[in-house]
Amino acid sequence: MPKDKSEGIILIPLRYVYRAGSRRDRGKRAVRYIRRFLERHLGGRVILDPIISMYIYSRKIEKPPRKILVRFLKVDNGIFKAMLAVEVKR
Repeated sequence: MPKDKSEGIILIPLRYVYRAGSRRDRGKRAVRYIRRFLERHLGGRVILDPIISMYIYSRKIEKPPRKILVRFLKVDNGIFKAMLAVEVKR
């Protein structure tokens, strides 16, 4: 039986976002993929910090980053908050 995760860091590969669909949808697909990935691995609902979206779209909608390092905290029973694990230069 897996341990109950209350906080940690996960590296999420976004290479699958590049493979499927058109180039114009990559940013939106990346945000959806991050949420689904975390829900699958954490076993609960995930609230994404808006900084994650800003980081994804910082390189334009067609070129999201290939990997993203996300830190998560357990807020309530079955609810997690996800935020960027590293500071991003603007």
